[in-house]
Amino acid sequence: MTIRPLTALAPILALALCPVPALAALTKPEKAIVAQVDKGQDKDIAFLEKLVAQNSGTRNIEGVKAVRDMVAPQLQAFGFAVRWVPMDAVGRAGHLIATHTGTPGTTRMLLIGHLDTVFEPSSPFQTARREGDTLHGPGAADDKGGMVVMLAALRAMQAAGTLAKANIEVVLTGDEEAVGAPVEAARADLVAAGKRADVALDFEGLVVLDGQDYGSVARRSSTSYTIAATGQTSHSSAIFSLPVGDGAIYELARIISAFRTELPEPNLTFNIGLIGGGASATLSPDEAEITATGKTNIVPPVAIAKGDMRALTTQQIARVQDKMKAIVARHLPQTSATITFKEGYPPMTPTPGNQALLDRLNAINADLGLATMPPLDPLKRGAGDISFVAQYVDGLAGMGPSSRGDHTPEERVDLSSFPRQIKRAALLMTRLSTGRSGKAHSGTQAR
Repeated sequence: MTIRPLTALAPILALALCPVPALAALTKPEKAIVAQVDKGQDKDIAFLEKLVAQNSGTRNIEGVKAVRDMVAPQLQAFGFAVRWVPMDAVGRAGHLIATHTGTPGTTRMLLIGHLDTVFEPSSPFQTARREGDTLHGPGAADDKGGMVVMLAALRAMQAAGTLAKANIEVVLTGDEEAVGAPVEAARADLVAAGKRADVALDFEGLVVLDGQDYGSVARRSSTSYTIAATGQTSHSSAIFSLPVGDGAIYELARIISAFRTELPEPNLTFNIGLIGGGASATLSPDEAEITATGKTNIVPPVAIAKGDMRALTTQQIARVQDKMKAIVARHLPQTSATITFKEGYPPMTPTPGNQALLDRLNAINADLGLATMPPLDPLKRGAGDISFVAQYVDGLAGMGPSSRGDHTPEERVDLSSFPRQIKRAALLMTRLSTGRSGKAHSGTQAR
């Protein structure tokens, strides 16, 4: 073994310690994309403020259409063929779908976002306010900020000449926050687009934890359920007696308590969000309110609870629902109960194909001098539209900006996250556009 003096190693150490240029591995068009983004996002932020100022709560049909009318011309300016799919049949505004035709036989990309927000016109949270590097406003992140990142990435690609080759379909739904019913009709166009695509990219928000950006390769399902309990009514002095039994509210409490102790398992959450019972209890048509009447000296004959459950695979959903049904079926004396499930969002199960997409994004991170993005724990985020296509195509969520306080009056989007998210999206789409068309998906997901 040859021992070199430290003086001989000095040039080698200097070379090793010298930082690698962040853009060393980028092609000339990719460098042009970065340069375009580095020019600044003043116009993008101004457009975001305009979007946020327009209320587009899911049930504000005209408001959702107004946001459509702001976004559609930008897509048309990029060479997209734009169409509007009305959703009157499911009580929603509709979906904006835009298609860009590039080089035949290359990767077909699906970009997903949404026009609506959770804040209806009745909400007091209606205005946008700039606060340094944040924008405070309804939907500033979810998902108007995501749409702005998507549009800015496409603009950067157009300026660099890489958009011309790309085969891209954009689906911006008008009811992501409260999907119309029946779900099959409300999501038919999105599912059809997923079946046409090779890759899906979802422009909802980037998750940042302790300063670390994470990639989302999985999202859990969202299924709501209703428990209805009944019992024998009587004067309260007879409760627990043989002919009267325990009453509907105790039966409902038994079920909820058993859920809490018997259901927990990894990647599962379940919640009771609404409850009511008494001499009468009525669930409103929109299932957002229970009206109950009664007195303390009456054994209640009826009780209702609504909740949701979230799981990572279809097998987990089926297994947990069977356990819930078994718990409901046990019954206290002189009571009965039923449980019904209403399917919402399916799961986006983690797959090797999804991880491969994150690996490609991490190669871009390395070329940009950014840190590697670990896969996000699916417990850390809710359901989303990409889940409807996850069984058909590999996907990656979280391509939008980072934020805090989503779905609350504290929603604030981090404007400093826009440049890196725009670059990531534009470079990933540019590199994907050079690949051959064909599903890289590893078969039906293990749901």
